[in-house]
Amino acid sequence: MTESRIAPDLVATENDKRATALKADYEALGAMLERRGVDIEAVTRKVAEFFVAVPSWGVGTGGTRFARFPGTGEPRGIFDKLDDCAVINQLTQATPNVSLHIPWDKADAKELRAKGDALGLGFDAMNSNTFSDAPGQAHSYKYGSLSHTDAATRAQAVEHNLECIEIGKAIGSKALTVWIGDGSNFPGQSNFTRAFERYLASMADIYKALPDDWKLFTEHKMYEPAFYSTIVQDWGTNYLIAQTLGPKAHCLVDLGHHAPNTNIEMIVARLIQFGKLGGFHFNDSKYGDDDLDAGAIDPYRLFLVFNELVDAEQRGVNDFNPAHMIDQSHNVTDPIESLINSANEIRRAYAQALIVDRKALDGYQQDNDALMASETLKRAYRADVEPILAEARRRAGGAIDPVAAYRASGYRRQVAAERPVSVAGGGGII
Repeated sequence: MTESRIAPDLVATENDKRATALKADYEALGAMLERRGVDIEAVTRKVAEFFVAVPSWGVGTGGTRFARFPGTGEPRGIFDKLDDCAVINQLTQATPNVSLHIPWDKADAKELRAKGDALGLGFDAMNSNTFSDAPGQAHSYKYGSLSHTDAATRAQAVEHNLECIEIGKAIGSKALTVWIGDGSNFPGQSNFTRAFERYLASMADIYKALPDDWKLFTEHKMYEPAFYSTIVQDWGTNYLIAQTLGPKAHCLVDLGHHAPNTNIEMIVARLIQFGKLGGFHFNDSKYGDDDLDAGAIDPYRLFLVFNELVDAEQRGVNDFNPAHMIDQSHNVTDPIESLINSANEIRRAYAQALIVDRKALDGYQQDNDALMASETLKRAYRADVEPILAEARRRAGGAIDPVAAYRASGYRRQVAAERPVSVAGGGGII
């Protein structure tokens, strides 16, 4: 039986307070959608089957390059992190898998799997870390890892990724995500072509070690920590990598890793069209790689991304199964509450995309009716689909209002009493 960190009776009591209102709201929304030719039950079933992974590091308090202000009851290690992740899934019923970051989350694989099983959690993509130095490692990544000029440093970085694959195999993961901070801060510091050749050679060694049923996700990021040039700086380079490595290699799209005003939904469409969309790291951004809560700044853009995903899903694109994961840094909020809200916002964008009138949209596009094509999307986006999200949670045993249930449970106070107070360290996101 799955271990519950929050008493099911408390969730039931909280749901009883809201059940009558939800029933009325759900019926009213159902009637409105029926007039549009949309079956609310079909949408609710689809939403209930949509899951997004949470990052193990996301349940800790993040920071900036300047400072970090620890929160109360911060997890002491991976097993505390899994407890927190289980609370998010218990209340949302939307996040059954956790993505681990090695070496931060390194532990005995049998213990990890046993803990996950006890909490009803599985494991999503593994994440390697060659963008910072681990205690005791022989070679520093200050000047790069997989693209480093030194062969021994590159070999060390490759070996770390192979270790991540082995840990992932033992705990049931099926993918490896590789993001590196390699690049340069000054013109002339690095030869662009030779650095990229070294990177591709290192990645080829990692690719060869992938099990047949695994995927390799490469992630692009335009800057930071390399500010002048970055090895994998945009989706075009990312696509070249995936094409070069082979069919198991795919591009990961982080919504924060683009310049302001970049048309991310079009990037998504291009990667779908050519079979190289691996999945997403969901967050939001105002100025750069802010790692804000999903939908916090531009929920319409999140909807437009899902519009492309649902379009591909309904067109029956071959082998279309992108991975979905949250990747955020929480500096001023309770990380559990932010992750609960983000999972809800991601499902909201999916539900809104599901109710787009595809036939009407196609007609307006064919007729070059720009105004009505835009209004067709906005009509779906403006719809309040919260009753669908709440009903999907309720039916699965989650909370109608998960943040309210979380606060009523006193979970943060409980773990604050159990876990030592974290000491503020230097800058840097956990």
